[in-house]
Amino acid sequence: MVHIILAVVIFVLAFVVISFEWMNKTIIVLLGAVVYLLTGILSQHRAFESVDWNVIFLLVGMMIIVGISRESGMFQYIAVKAAKIAKGEPIRILLLLSVITAIISAVLDNVTTILIITPVSILIAIELGLSPVPFIISNAIASNIGGTATLIGDPPNILIGSAAGFSFADFIVNVAPAAGIALAVYALVFYLLFRKKLKVSREQKARIMDFDEMKTITDRGLLIKSVSVIVLTVVGFTLHGVFHLEPATIAIAGAVLLMILTREHDVDRFFKEVEWGTIFFFIGLFILVEGLVELGVVEFLAAKSLEITKGDLGRTSILLLWVSGVFSAFVDNIPYVATMIPLIKNIGQQMGEHAIDPLWWSLSLGACFGGNGTLIGASANVVGAGIAQKSGYNISFLEFTKYGALMTVITLVIASGYMYLRYFL
Repeated sequence: MVHIILAVVIFVLAFVVISFEWMNKTIIVLLGAVVYLLTGILSQHRAFESVDWNVIFLLVGMMIIVGISRESGMFQYIAVKAAKIAKGEPIRILLLLSVITAIISAVLDNVTTILIITPVSILIAIELGLSPVPFIISNAIASNIGGTATLIGDPPNILIGSAAGFSFADFIVNVAPAAGIALAVYALVFYLLFRKKLKVSREQKARIMDFDEMKTITDRGLLIKSVSVIVLTVVGFTLHGVFHLEPATIAIAGAVLLMILTREHDVDRFFKEVEWGTIFFFIGLFILVEGLVELGVVEFLAAKSLEITKGDLGRTSILLLWVSGVFSAFVDNIPYVATMIPLIKNIGQQMGEHAIDPLWWSLSLGACFGGNGTLIGASANVVGAGIAQKSGYNISFLEFTKYGALMTVITLVIASGYMYLRYFL
């Protein structure tokens, strides 16, 4: 009993500290994992076994690919080209950049996309004589919606895909339609919110049209190689079930291929592109969650959840969707999803492994859409606000939340209708 209380207290404390950013999230989960080991909650052998290496190496591979590709200037080119296609019209630029952000987030990942697109959005907004804050908030929300669509778009989906054995194609078929509808509705809402606020003169529009997007391409050879490898990798994700290969294998293969094509011999340079803090955050998180599984805490929560919904799969699915959305708005959706995975697996043992597939999709939609609820709901939001602050523009918790919370409620309603009509009607 002492171990159960201690494990729950450590986990809840870690959750709270991560949510309010009182300490670096990687340090706090590793500290919790170490306490688990020192107090005997988990043995070292069991702790290391609990780490999902498919998730870890998938992240490492994609980080290397994106880091090398970024050096070609391809992402900056896309942003500037979009601004010119929009003819320098601010509301069009905001929406077009957001749609591009959503698409890139689906193919790569949302945090990386925000790191790429936000600086360019700030530059364009400044040239137009506007505050970049609406552009940054819009990009963050769009990245979370777009990242929902695929296995690799948002870290919670990577966790879900690995735990449930879902392929890249499974996410495209089951989750992408809801994300597409949500993105279309989001574009309409933000058009209505900002169309009258974002007005500039003809001279300011002309500045944007004078940008030379070709100057953003710093290495044409690397651009061709990067695009080729990214396309091959995405195709590999789509077909990995056919070849019986895990997504991590595809990602690492793509990273190795791109490293070979660059003809660089400085391996350390490539691995500097990996966000090692994020990687060790996942490792510590897997260990923390496993402690709760080993002590039966997750099994207890699963039983209580089924009692509330009386075992009805449809009710359980919708309840999970909204609970995930609300929780993910206030706590980082990555540790939340990591906690819920063993709970859903436990429900699957009682209701049937394949019968609970809708629960996995509800978890994905709820956690990813819920991440837009507040500034701290998703890593992409925090990263975007951080870049803005470095550029001299402060995005407050309330300013982000008044837009993010609105979109979270709207997208959760869309997701509820989608889940009901597709799986339970």
